Amino acid sequence: MPDAVVVEGLSKRYGAVEAVRGVSFTVGHGEIFALLGPNGAGKTTTLEILEGFRTRDAGRVEVLGRDPGDRAEGRALRERIGLVLQDIAVEPYLTVRETIARDAGYYPSPRDVDEVIRLVGLAGQERRKVKALSGGQKRRLDLALGVIGDPSLLFLDEPTTGFDPSARRSAWQNVRDLRDAGTTIVLTTHYMDEAQALADRVAVISDGEIVAEGTPSTIGGRDIARARIRFALPDGCSVAELPVAGLPVDAVPAEAVPGDGLVTVETRKPTEALHELTGWALRHGMVLDRLTVDRPSLEDVYLRLTEHGAPEHNTRRSTR
Repeated sequence: MPDAVVVEGLSKRYGAVEAVRGVSFTVGHGEIFALLGPNGAGKTTTLEILEGFRTRDAGRVEVLGRDPGDRAEGRALRERIGLVLQDIAVEPYLTVRETIARDAGYYPSPRDVDEVIRLVGLAGQERRKVKALSGGQKRRLDLALGVIGDPSLLFLDEPTTGFDPSARRSAWQNVRDLRDAGTTIVLTTHYMDEAQALADRVAVISDGEIVAEGTPSTIGGRDIARARIRFALPDGCSVAELPVAGLPVDAVPAEAVPGDGLVTVETRKPTEALHELTGWALRHGMVLDRLTVDRPSLEDVYLRLTEHGAPEHNTRRSTR
């Protein structure tokens, strides 16, 4: 089966500013693909081209086998994609059910309205007017409007903005359920834990170019980076007293950080290093409080890849 989204050599210029330069990536059917990048990096322009809101200057783009820039394909494509943008204009005096039912009429084979209301967690709110909903409930309504047409491809732009932690986890499960049912999802988010939890693959765009692509666990070399062992230095002990000689030869001990007082030891052999450090502590009757072992997080990698960000060129358009 061909990929759901194909982007090859995509370029877009605004006057003297080249917002997107030779961007290429694919999104497989039934995949959650996260496109990450700071404001002004070219992410919004790329998505608006995929959604058919903006024309491209160069390159090839296919969405569900169609060219989103071809006006003749517009209606057929809109019937097969769903959009959950950052700000969707809806009638404030309609009820939740009226709003979703109205949008259901735009599609040839919509999902059941009550089923969608349950799916997004708005059961019991059917008769409330849109203007009376909380920020999180309005975001759930946005998701309902995005999926009511039973799309083959769903664009999710910052889907959990305004959600509390419990609501975010619930929304994540909704997204996974959509993927498991066969919906392809293109996700944008500034929450790296959200990308880590949801995405099958991630691409990072910076200054108009894709700078890294891969799974959340391997992108930017996360899987082969040095592990970090962090702990609080025992009372009365100095960094110089740590058993540096017994650590693996590649270990890089660091000074205690003034902000949190933790010592960091980096190594590609964390088991050996941890054995040496904990053994030393036990022999001296010490406790390594706040002890953790991890590798650079997705956020660490993202910040490293995008540290030279570009200024913002455009603003995401709202539509319905």
